[in-house]
Amino acid sequence: MLTVQAGLSTAQVAERIATGQVNDVPVRSGRSVGEIVKANLFTRINAIMGVLFGVILAVGPIQDALFGGVIIANTLIGVVQELRAKRTLDRLAIVGAARPVVRRDGQAVEVAAADLVLDDLIELGPGDQIAVDGVVTESEQLEVDESLLTGEADPVVKQVGDPLLSGSFVTAGSGAFTATKVGRAAYAARLAEEASRFTLVNSELRGGLNTILRFVTWLIIPTGLALIVSQYLVNSDDVPEAVRRMVAGLVPMVPEGLVLLTSVAFAVGVIRLGRRRCLVQELPAIEGLARVSVVCLDKTGTLTDSAMDVTEVRQLDPDAPVAQVLGMLGVADERPNASLRAIVDAYPVPAGWGVLDRVPFSSARKWSGATLTDPSGTIADWRLGAPDVLLPAGHPVLAEADGYGARGLRVLLLAREGSEEGALLLQKAITRGPSLHPVALVVLGQRVREEAARTLRYFAEQGVAVKVISGDNALSVGAVARSLGLPGAEDPIDARTLPADPVELAEAVDRHTVFGRVGPQQKRDMVAALQARGHTVAMTGDGVNDVLALKDADIGVAMGSGSPASRAVAQIVLLDNNFAALPAVVAEGRRVIGNIERVANLFLTKTVYSVLLAIVVVLSQVPYPFLPRHLTIISSLTIGIPAFFLALAPNNERARPGFVGRVLRFAVPGGLVAMAATITSYLFARSVYGGDLAAETSAATLTLFLVGLWAVAIIARPYTWWRILLVAAMGTGFAVVLLVPFLQEFFQLSLVGTTAPGVAVALAVAAGLLLELIRAGLRPRVARRSEPHSL
Repeated sequence: MLTVQAGLSTAQVAERIATGQVNDVPVRSGRSVGEIVKANLFTRINAIMGVLFGVILAVGPIQDALFGGVIIANTLIGVVQELRAKRTLDRLAIVGAARPVVRRDGQAVEVAAADLVLDDLIELGPGDQIAVDGVVTESEQLEVDESLLTGEADPVVKQVGDPLLSGSFVTAGSGAFTATKVGRAAYAARLAEEASRFTLVNSELRGGLNTILRFVTWLIIPTGLALIVSQYLVNSDDVPEAVRRMVAGLVPMVPEGLVLLTSVAFAVGVIRLGRRRCLVQELPAIEGLARVSVVCLDKTGTLTDSAMDVTEVRQLDPDAPVAQVLGMLGVADERPNASLRAIVDAYPVPAGWGVLDRVPFSSARKWSGATLTDPSGTIADWRLGAPDVLLPAGHPVLAEADGYGARGLRVLLLAREGSEEGALLLQKAITRGPSLHPVALVVLGQRVREEAARTLRYFAEQGVAVKVISGDNALSVGAVARSLGLPGAEDPIDARTLPADPVELAEAVDRHTVFGRVGPQQKRDMVAALQARGHTVAMTGDGVNDVLALKDADIGVAMGSGSPASRAVAQIVLLDNNFAALPAVVAEGRRVIGNIERVANLFLTKTVYSVLLAIVVVLSQVPYPFLPRHLTIISSLTIGIPAFFLALAPNNERARPGFVGRVLRFAVPGGLVAMAATITSYLFARSVYGGDLAAETSAATLTLFLVGLWAVAIIARPYTWWRILLVAAMGTGFAVVLLVPFLQEFFQLSLVGTTAPGVAVALAVAAGLLLELIRAGLRPRVARRSEPHSL
């Protein structure tokens, strides 16, 4: 039995804190407030826009410097949203953080991981994450999984004196260890710090945007230089006018709001999920869930409540002291799982009984046991676990157990060893055989979560396949899944019959829906098999047996009440243990990805037509058609304001790979059409007005605005009332500018006569119809790629 040690005293803890011997690894999150401000202010785009803003301020007038407001708005919005997201994450992280149990002054107390000090005595139980390095000082059948560090899947039995590494976790047994390395000196401290950082690393969306921005930069540099020279030569007699028109040509080339809206969309996603008590531990997880094609669920704690009740005990041996043995097995385990907790609640500890030895429950073994003495001094070995694991195939008791399982009940077998006394040792490898004497079937009832059927229905409607992967009996798991209407649940598979060959395993997992008796390593293999078939896999879980699969899945989702180890490796933690929150998480990811793609079409179309327009102006040796003020109003009404609303709108379309290609397939021809219509309108107006630059610019502005508004109308589909209102409001805003004398003068817009304006509108309509054809040509390809994976 364990020799209980007292641990450090309060004075010893204070002494170690004073000398800095504390586990001071940062718990969260990303950037400090100063770093957030710096990252949002000192950007490449802000630098470009800032230089152009300074140039315009030097030559005036002020209305041509309105685009400078974009710098301020981008910075303020980015800073505010990221700070809000940081506060949300940090607040939730405190709630969701693991709290190790340490012994101080002889008392067991919970502390934050950051408050551990050198030489602390830390208690361990199943599912506990080992937060610092140390040496085992107490061990009772302690088993530790170090696979997250070493890659070795088999649990390691730890005896007194054995080392423990931070980052590993307890799979079975209990004990305590003394901390020998804390803070950044611990083995996995740096790894854990990096893994928990709030970051955009490895984001396909972010990578796509960076690719686009690099492409745009290479376009802007030569085009901008050519435009500067061209406008100086064309307007050599009016240098300020040349400067203004040169700046007007450069400003729209920069997709100034695209990066901002991406950051805002992610940050708002974090805030929205935070309100649902979802802790996003890695920002790309929001994006990853949008791409999920398969969700793997555990039964217990996900489809059913974790709490169970003993509904029946079917006594097979009328002479066996079943109630007393069950009461003792409950007290023999210091960290009982949900099944054993139900037995503890139902059966009190009997008087006169004792525990000589015990084997804790393990997900790999699927049984626990103890060597017990009764009041008469008789010693016997008892096991409690899965009937189909403890008994050989074909045993008559299994048929009765399967009958309960088919009704969705969990069944445990209580069995007595028929061999020599005191033989129940961890090293004894026999798990089934004739020496086991069945004594009773313990039937446990579980309550199906009322939201489970609705959640499964959501995934089916969204084309996301659901796989139920459980350690329970396959018949029991299948019965629960059938009651929820899950397709394929009528054919549950015992995972012990699955092929070991990876290709054959992938085919079997892809073909079936419900799996029982799945071991921890097998869960991991099944996730890998689905990924090998091209699926993006999300895995949910709460127990220590789920850790390996959670770590390897594309997205790991842990329950807040789950083991510290499962929460530590998951990208998303559902702090309220509410499985029904998962559709909201998926929907949030789809909103972010789908909407960023929408607005990227607008921003990149603007960049393309700006670059092409500059090239044509350079070749034609004419004044640039616009002043900065004209492009400010066009960009605001056809890109900036609509994009802001569209970026935050609901969007349920599943994200697909190929983001950059899809955006460019619309933006490049769309920008070409917009440029062609605008330059044609401008050149025609020059032939009509014969040098009235204000009238010529007004006609070109009208054409470009109408084409841009048409693009917004296309991107905003499918229409809802507010999307229609948004498009109408943008059109109304431009009409107000054209009709109000003060605004006409301020923006230097004046439509003269009817000929040039009429041609401007006709060209815009023709360009809009071409945009419709471009969009229609892309739709079949989009439809094909959006089809769900065949399952």
